[in-house]
Amino acid sequence: MTAFDPARTALVLIDLMDRIVGLPVEPRSGAEVVAASVALAQRFRAAGAPVIAVRVERPGVDEQPPGSGLTAEIEALADRTVVKRTIGGFYGTELNDLLEGFGVDTLVFGGIATNLGVESTARAATDHGYEVAFVEDALAALTAAEHHAATTLDLPRFGRVLPLPEIALEGS
Repeated sequence: MTAFDPARTALVLIDLMDRIVGLPVEPRSGAEVVAASVALAQRFRAAGAPVIAVRVERPGVDEQPPGSGLTAEIEALADRTVVKRTIGGFYGTELNDLLEGFGVDTLVFGGIATNLGVESTARAATDHGYEVAFVEDALAALTAAEHHAATTLDLPRFGRVLPLPEIALEGS
C-alpha cells in the first residue's frame, strides 16, 4: 500500500472527455478508465485532496468537435478543470499556478492516452519539481503496446507506476 498525504497530493486526470473515452483504447476500455478514475477521485475528495481534470481543445477552430467536454462522472468530481491546447497540460495553461495554490508537491495521474497526454503532462510536472505517480488501472492508450511501453519503460523513470488497490490517502 502506498499512502499519499492528502494535504500535499492532487489527482490529475487527463483527457477523460466523451470523444476520447469512446475511442478504441487498450489494454482496457475508456469506460474502465473512467470507472477507475471515478474511484480514485472519490477517495481523493473524501480525504480533502484536490481533483484536477485536464481536457484538450483544438486551437484555431470556431467550434470544438462533439464530445469535447469531460464525461459527466469526471465533471461532477473535478474541483477544477484546466483546458490545454497542446499535448501536455502545463504549457500555456494555469495548471502549475492552480497546483501551487493548492499547496501540493505530488501528483497522481490517470487518463487517456498513457503515452501521449498523460506522459507529456507528467514529464512537465517533473520539470516543475513535482513528485509523480501513475495509476496503471486508470490509464489506457491507443494500443496495448504503447501503454505497456509507457508503463514499463518511460513512466517509471519519472515516478511510480502503481495498481489502483495500492493507492491510499493518509488518514482515510
